[in-house]
Amino acid sequence: MQATGPNAGDEPPARVGRAEAARWSGALDLLKLVRARPGVTRAEAARALRVGSGTATEISSRLRALDLIAERPAPPSGRGRPTSTLHAHPDGPLAAVVDIRQSDWRVAVCDLEGALADTTAGRHASKRPERVFAAVGEAVGELARRHGGRVRAVSVSTAGTVRRGRIEQASVLNWRDVEVPPLLPGVSQALGNDATLAGLAEARLAHPGRSVLFLTIETGIGGIFVDGGRAVTGASGAGGEFGHAPFGDPDVPCPCGARGCWDVAVDGRAVARLRGEAEPDDPRSYLIEALVDPAARAAVAECAAVLGRGAAGLVNVLDPEVVSLGGLAPELRRAAEPAFTEAYEAGLMGFRRDDPPRLLPSVLGPDAPLLGAAEAAFDAILTEHGIAAWTEERAP
Repeated sequence: MQATGPNAGDEPPARVGRAEAARWSGALDLLKLVRARPGVTRAEAARALRVGSGTATEISSRLRALDLIAERPAPPSGRGRPTSTLHAHPDGPLAAVVDIRQSDWRVAVCDLEGALADTTAGRHASKRPERVFAAVGEAVGELARRHGGRVRAVSVSTAGTVRRGRIEQASVLNWRDVEVPPLLPGVSQALGNDATLAGLAEARLAHPGRSVLFLTIETGIGGIFVDGGRAVTGASGAGGEFGHAPFGDPDVPCPCGARGCWDVAVDGRAVARLRGEAEPDDPRSYLIEALVDPAARAAVAECAAVLGRGAAGLVNVLDPEVVSLGGLAPELRRAAEPAFTEAYEAGLMGFRRDDPPRLLPSVLGPDAPLLGAAEAAFDAILTEHGIAAWTEERAP
C-alpha cells in the first residue's frame, strides 16, 4: 500500500516535536495490541507487553484520558483481582476507507477495533475516473463532517494495478495512468490494490503471525503474499499481480497487454470462451450462473484445474503456511473439486504433497478490501507522530 498526501511521508507534521512523538512510543504497543486483540484484558496486556501491572494501568489511563481507548469491567473469573477489558474509545480515531469496484463503490469509517460503520455506496460509469472520485470525495467529506477531527487517514482500495501511488492500469474499469486526488485534503491518504488489501486483512485478522498466500476471483484473479503481517508488493508497489502470471493459454490475449495470463483463464470470461460464447458483460455474474449449470460443467472443470495448477505453482515459489481462497475461488473449487485437487496435487513439488499448506476459504467476505484498507490506514495512524498529533489537538 502506498501513501500519498500531505502527511504521507516519514516526517511528522511541523507542529509536532520529535520529543513529544517519542513520548508515545511505549503507548503505541498497547494501542496496536488492542487493535489486534479487541477486548484484551489489562492483565493480559501487561503480560503480552512484558510490563508490570502498574505500568499497564498507567499507560491505559493516559490513553483513556486522550479518547484513544476505553475500559470495561472484565467478567469475573473467580480468582485474582478484578481487571478490565480494553476497547476502541467511542470518540477515538477513525479511518475513512474506500472500495472502488468495477461498477460501484463503497465508503465507510473504521475504528481501532476494525468495526465498519456509516457505509455509503454508489454506482458509477467507470470510463470517467474524475467523476468517480468526485462522488467518492463527496461521501468521504460527509463522513468527515459527521465525525470531525476523528478521521485521521483515508485509505483507498481499487480494482487495478497500483504503482508508485498511481493506478497504473485497471482493465475492469478501463483506466490507465490515473492519479487519485486527495479525497480529504489535509489528511494522509493510502492507495492499494483490492486483492492486496483483502489479502492483508485476511492474513492479519484470520491468520495472524502466519505467511499467507491469498487468491481471489472476481473479474479475473488477484492476490498477494503476506509474510509477517506485511504484504509483499515489490519495489514499486505493483507486486502481487498473480493474475498476470502466464498460467493460461498463451494464445489468449489479456487486456493488460500480455498473453496467456492466469487472469483470463479462470473467471467468467474463460468459461464463456471455452463454451464458444461471446465474452460476457458481467464476468462475475456469468461465472456464478455457470457454476450451477450442468451444460457448463466441462468448462468450469477446466477453469478449476487451471486455478489448482496455478495455486500449486505459487505454493512452490512462495512457501506459504496457508493458502486462502477468496471471492468466487472457493465456489469454483467446490463446483469441480476433483479437477481442482488433481491439478493442485500434480503441480506441487513432491516433498510438499506429504505436508501441503492449509488450503482454506477466506472468512472476511465482501468487506475484506475495506478491512484491508483500514489496516493500511491504521498503519499510518498508529505511529509516534500520528498519536502525538492526536494528543496535541486535544491539549487544552
